[in-house]
Amino acid sequence: MTAAILEIFKNSRQNYGTRKIKYELKKLGIIASRRRIGRIMKENGLVSNYTVAQFKPQMDKCNESKVANVLKREFDQQKELTVVVSDLTYVRVEKSWHYICLFVDLYNREIIGHSAGPNKDAQLVYQALSTVKAELRKIQLFHTDRGNEFRTRQLMKR
Repeated sequence: MTAAILEIFKNSRQNYGTRKIKYELKKLGIIASRRRIGRIMKENGLVSNYTVAQFKPQMDKCNESKVANVLKREFDQQKELTVVVSDLTYVRVEKSWHYICLFVDLYNREIIGHSAGPNKDAQLVYQALSTVKAELRKIQLFHTDRGNEFRTRQLMKR
């Protein structure tokens, strides 16, 4: 059974976990529990490239802010830098999570600023803001998801 598991894992380019290996073993007529397959994988140092993501988002009450939603889903703009939107998102890099902050001009959907890093904080937003080539005073409306990262004095000064 170990040889079959090693072969299936190798043929999957190290992507299959216990569920898919169990399914492939069943096709071969071998019945085994996921627990047993997992133990054999662990004994042989096999770790799937695509593990189930275990990301736990930060829970806060940032969207309960008293700041009004001025944009109101009007995403089509007629002039450059009329509305710039920003958001933070996370991506898996090897075995850890990293964050990306983007600034997008809604006029032409161009990314005008960006940054990436291991922490979701105001510094990441500040770094993205510093990559914006346009004159910041020309931006008429800056729209975010109202997260805590965007509500710092350091950003308000810019």
